[in-house]
Amino acid sequence: MFENNKILVVIPARGYSKNIPRKNLRLLGEKPLIYYSIDIAKSSKYVDDVVVSTEDSEIASIVEKYGTSVVKRPVELATDEILLDTVIYDAMLQKEKQAFDEYDIVITIQPSSPLLKTETLDKAIEKFADFNIDSVISVVDDKNLRWGFDDENGRYFPFYSERLYRDLLPKTFKETGGILATRRNFVTETSRLGLNIDLIEISREESVEINTYEDWWIANNYLNKIKIAFVVDAYDQIGTGHMYRCLSMASKLVFHDVVFFINRTHQLGIDIIEGYNYKYQTYGGKSELLGLFEQFDPKIIINDVGNTSYEYMVDLTNKGYYIINFEDFGSGSDLADLVFDSLYEHEGDEKFFVGYEYYILKDEFYLHQPKIITNDVKTVLIDFAPNDTLNLSQKVLDALLASGFSGRINVILGSGHENFEELSAKYELMQNVQFYTTVNSISDFMISADVIFTSGGRIMYQVCSLGVPCIVICKDEREEKNLFGSPEHGFVNMGLGSYLTQEDIIEQFNIVANDFELRQAMNNKMLEIDLKHGFEECWSVVKSKYREFNLDNAK
Repeated sequence: MFENNKILVVIPARGYSKNIPRKNLRLLGEKPLIYYSIDIAKSSKYVDDVVVSTEDSEIASIVEKYGTSVVKRPVELATDEILLDTVIYDAMLQKEKQAFDEYDIVITIQPSSPLLKTETLDKAIEKFADFNIDSVISVVDDKNLRWGFDDENGRYFPFYSERLYRDLLPKTFKETGGILATRRNFVTETSRLGLNIDLIEISREESVEINTYEDWWIANNYLNKIKIAFVVDAYDQIGTGHMYRCLSMASKLVFHDVVFFINRTHQLGIDIIEGYNYKYQTYGGKSELLGLFEQFDPKIIINDVGNTSYEYMVDLTNKGYYIINFEDFGSGSDLADLVFDSLYEHEGDEKFFVGYEYYILKDEFYLHQPKIITNDVKTVLIDFAPNDTLNLSQKVLDALLASGFSGRINVILGSGHENFEELSAKYELMQNVQFYTTVNSISDFMISADVIFTSGGRIMYQVCSLGVPCIVICKDEREEKNLFGSPEHGFVNMGLGSYLTQEDIIEQFNIVANDFELRQAMNNKMLEIDLKHGFEECWSVVKSKYREFNLDNAK
């Protein structure tokens, strides 16, 4: 009851449906469609009674199992020609006879609007606090440049006087099947509207009406929507790889609610996320981050920050979050529900998923055709960014120049390279050498190269996806443990860079550059490896394990 108004919700549910056979009984998620409108109404803090009007005995049986009363709709009121007003009027009269009482407000909720929220229904009812309001209808924003058709003259005409951007158009709304509430005295066989009508604007999600299979697909995706928090950073020392992996994942999670959480001291990460226009929040420390999680209430937290601490992970597990970590050798990794690592092996239980199958490519690499190998090597790319502590960029560059190579040499140093000014000054007179601190599209540099020198990190997967002949020089002992950069996968791996001489590098470069068949074989081996379905591999595991997690928690 709301302010002494007794409230009835009527849910019309025919057995017949034109586009989707037996629509009201089909399972949406794990419940029949009719369940959702019943649950919405029964969860309201104001609704006194809920009744379903149907001519179908199976629907009636299902509805009664949910503890909801049913009125039998006469068969003649179950045809396409009958106004819904007539059906609601009949159901209201039948329910009032059962209750030996009259209602003050009668509300129609249709089963075809399963995403409506109970809070929205309650807000619609609260509008009747204004005694001047006779009826309330749910609507959705529908501002668009619209056209009509003149049947008499056989031509189209605009409904607008001036073409404007959508945001500048006057407000227009479209009715949804969600809510139509009206005072009792305005409910007749031919109408459910009073004189003074108010609108309640609802979200796009709530406005979804299931009339076609496409609508059903959309509603099902909304029902399966999960709040996902990405905790990720990008700064000079670790580079941008973590951030772009998460962005690639987010671009494919289109029906989920994704928010990025970034340390506010790392401006590079903030700049990247702002350029992609994803929702994000910044934090200054663990306690602030945990507070932001409390507000957002994610179901899944994805940590892609390198190594996590045990204390941080304890805080997350105590809150019951499902936790996924990427490339985590920290003390907290044992507390994660899943750990993906495409680079290195892990010792542990079945929660660890390792190998190139779980590498997630940056989106730009899907846009290129594979590298076509030519007889001559005209362009070499050197990329040991970020964190080139051994100064391998200069070591390889000096070796190439000493070898007599006169082609183009592109050197990507990364924004944090401490010797950038020194290197630029040293080689400024060499027209075939060009240095870059940041690049917008690394794939363009890779595909234009005939040979690439790089480290034994995740960049190898990017090179491999394009099939560019590559010489790997490892920056540290950990990179040496990554077995992907091997001849089996089309790479030449020279091992740890600190042990290599200039002569070693020159010799190996000459072997690769002067052997067309070798480079072609390297290209073929690389392209045999499927690196374009890493997200699908990861998310398939996530869906399976997350379902097990929810089932275990439900016990």
